Amino acid sequence: MRLRHGMMVLILIGCLPFLGWNLASAEPSFDLTAHYILDIVKAFRTAYVLQVVEHTREGGLSPQENWETDAHLLPLPAQFVKAAAGQVQSVEIGLISLSPVNPENRPRTAAEADALISLEKDRSRSFVSFVDGDQFKALSADLALVRSCLDCHNNHPRAVRRNFQQGDVMGALVVRMNRVEQGPGLTLPPEPLPRSPGSYDRLKPPSFETPWVR
Repeated sequence: MRLRHGMMVLILIGCLPFLGWNLASAEPSFDLTAHYILDIVKAFRTAYVLQVVEHTREGGLSPQENWETDAHLLPLPAQFVKAAAGQVQSVEIGLISLSPVNPENRPRTAAEADALISLEKDRSRSFVSFVDGDQFKALSADLALVRSCLDCHNNHPRAVRRNFQQGDVMGALVVRMNRVEQGPGLTLPPEPLPRSPGSYDRLKPPSFETPWVR
């Protein structure tokens, strides 16, 4: 069973490098592209929490910050997202919070902080996008899905806030995309590429002529 869940984690991580497959060609619709990316990342994170973390808890596996030191531990959901995001080169994906356990997950700019505040104030608004300098950014609300999320954040020694409740906005998934113009397309060679003599002739079917076709 442990092998099966391990394979599931690897599959989820392996899928993420394809999220930015054609970002340049989607330049007229950064908002829609960001929405797609965050929807997929959020789905992977939710699946990891519900289908891996919660499902294996009864078997003695639990998510811990130092998971690499023990084969019976799992990465925290935030560590899972960051590890998978590290495989993506075309965009930057991460987690941010106004009260993070990890100081590296604080908003980088005032615009990111304002966007987080807007998500916390309006629970019906789960997605927000905006231009921030030379980047286009989008945030998707990150909720406290299960009890383990609350236990980790409320009881962590470095916790800034200790009164999260299930369903609260704990932070947000963020995608940052550079606002660059689409580069020129690939140039075609001036002449067909050279081929070895006879390579095409060997593939041609024998010629024939139908008497009634001229």
